[in-house]
Parts: sequence; C-alpha cells; structure tokens
Amino acid sequence: MNIERLHKEVIYKATTSSGPGGQHVNKVATKIQLAFDVLNSLAFAKAEHERILTALSKQLTKEGVLQINCQESRSQTKNKELALKKLLAILSRASVIPKIRKKRIVPKAIKRKRLNDKKKHSDKKKDRKFNPL
Repeated sequence: MNIERLHKEVIYKATTSSGPGGQHVNKVATKIQLAFDVLNSLAFAKAEHERILTALSKQLTKEGVLQINCQESRSQTKNKELALKKLLAILSRASVIPKIRKKRIVPKAIKRKRLNDKKKHSDKKKDRKFNPL
C-alpha cells in the first residue's frame, strides 16, 4: 500500500456537524466526510487491491467509493487526521492475507485409545449396578 499516493487520492469534504458547541456548530464546518475511490485507486498492488475489494464489498457504494465520516472533535484538522487514521486502519485490516485453516487429522491410535477408555469407564459404571439375578 502506497500511503503517499493514497493521500493524493483521498477527497475531503467539510460540513456542519451536530453535537455540542452551541451557535458555533451552526457557523463552522468541522465534520469531515472522507471519500476514497477504492475501485480506481492506484495505491495498491493488484493482489492487494482484489483482497481489499472483496473484504470491503459491503462498505463500498455502487461506484466503488469508501466513505468515512468523522465529527468526534470540534476541530476540522483533528477530524481530518482521525478520518485518515480510520481509513488506514480499515484498509490495513482488509489487505491482510487470511490464514488458511488446515484440517487437523487425529491419528487412529489416539481414536482407538479414547474409545477404549470410554468402554472401560462404561464397564466400571455397569459393574457398580446392583443386579439381583
């Protein structure tokens, strides 16, 4: 993942945010809406790009754009930083190669031993029963 190229492809849009701040909230655009076109991005290698597209398929718009909103801070610059951190975290999680699960094979001797132990335990319980015949 080429972070410098990613910075250039990100589009920021500032809007008024909700929450605390009184009249200041109505005047200043502090909420950041980050848009990143994952479908047409050149910041990734081909294999990495495919993994990201499959992992984020439900979060992307029809045009292949990933949108992130941030209004945690009252500062526009702080919200920009937080939105970019969120984007990097999402992309790094999505680009990780999933570990292939190998089926575990239990040896026959261990299966046989487990079944014999169960049989012995069962016989022990049967012998404790009172049988008047």
